[in-house]
Amino acid sequence: MNDYGPLRDYLKRQTLTELVLSFEEIEAIIDAPLPRAAQRASWWDSLRSPQERMPQREACLEAGYVATRQADGNSVKFKRLPQRRSRAGGNP
Repeated sequence: MNDYGPLRDYLKRQTLTELVLSFEEIEAIIDAPLPRAAQRASWWDSLRSPQERMPQREACLEAGYVATRQADGNSVKFKRLPQRRSRAGGNP
């Protein structure tokens, strides 16, 4: 099983709200080949079945992004999740 920590760390450093990475770029980031299952859109879909924990999905979510495999079948769009506003301090 691949370690997707480097992908998480890469995404955490990004400032864009959306970015697209090819499978080759992702493989370079994680320094390992992606499994054949990565070609399926459902393998990337972060919101499809949140109860099913998958390391690549967890890495994206921990970085604040959701992932969607692109129609070309060779790249993934990462879209930043909306920031939750904290209520620290409360309202007067």
